[in-house]
Amino acid sequence: MTRTDIRLALPSKGILQQGAIELLEACGMKIHRSNPRQYEARIPALGGITVMFQRPSDIVVSVRQGSIDFGITGLDMLKEQESDNGNAQATLMLHDELGFGPCSLNLAVPEASHVSSVPEMGRWAAELASEGLVLRIATKFPNLTSQFLDQQGVTPYKLIKVEGTLEIAPAIGYADMISDLVSSGITLRDNHLTPLKDGLILRSQACLIANREAVTSRPEVLAIARQLLEFIEANFRAEGSYLVIANVRGNSPEEITAKMAPLPHIGGLQGPTISPVYPHGQTNGGWFAVNIVSRKADLFQSIAELRSIGGSGVIVAPLTYIFEEEPARYQTLLAAIGRLD
Repeated sequence: MTRTDIRLALPSKGILQQGAIELLEACGMKIHRSNPRQYEARIPALGGITVMFQRPSDIVVSVRQGSIDFGITGLDMLKEQESDNGNAQATLMLHDELGFGPCSLNLAVPEASHVSSVPEMGRWAAELASEGLVLRIATKFPNLTSQFLDQQGVTPYKLIKVEGTLEIAPAIGYADMISDLVSSGITLRDNHLTPLKDGLILRSQACLIANREAVTSRPEVLAIARQLLEFIEANFRAEGSYLVIANVRGNSPEEITAKMAPLPHIGGLQGPTISPVYPHGQTNGGWFAVNIVSRKADLFQSIAELRSIGGSGVIVAPLTYIFEEEPARYQTLLAAIGRLD
């Protein structure tokens, strides 16, 4: 049976779930979930789109197979599964920098090891091979790890796929080193492990992906993709920005613009907006309202410069969105599905 609903999968727990929910709510897309134990919810602002909660790795599979239209997951999970049997074509990357869940996939060895770099690791592997042994690496990311090691010419090695805790593997003897995700590095240090100085395999954070077939063949899914990108990008653009409004006396907007031109912190996005003020319904008495957008770091200077040209009644308000032209990421999406004119 052909599915007609639109589904968005979010991580079922942890930092990625918290970050995804906070991002969507900051963008005006609040999730309504009647019971925190339920694995289904809705986003009324997106036409009642259905939200499903899954493990990050399962989200990649679901989007690839088409049972889910959109998903927020980790770039690490996406790249690991894309490396397996050429699965990249079934998914589309909509946004690869959602700003939360940062981590990196790194090679790490016990602190007591004589190895501190990938070339030294290669020599270690060769030494073990001469003794009839093989370098053992515990990991949850065999595809990315093997790609990296093959590119670096490390051979021979044996990958030991582990589902549970990796850090203990060298200590109890079933691996010589690990390839694992690192965020703060505290867990590595607590388990007496240290990353190789050149052993970075991948930098990762949360990303937004979509099923290529759904976006290409269903106009309503493409419309949701555009809305997601529009609001996410507009929210990011507005982050740390403030709307500053001041009343300035002058004979004309052109005169006020000339006063503002030499001042570096009140240029706004593309220039100030200046409009006449009509006090209590009277004719304009030589007052104009000046509107600019200021970054937080420039806010104090912006207010000071407005005052220096006679500004008064200054109002400052934080911004939630700054919408400009169609997001570049949406243009990239259209190009990927052959819709860009």
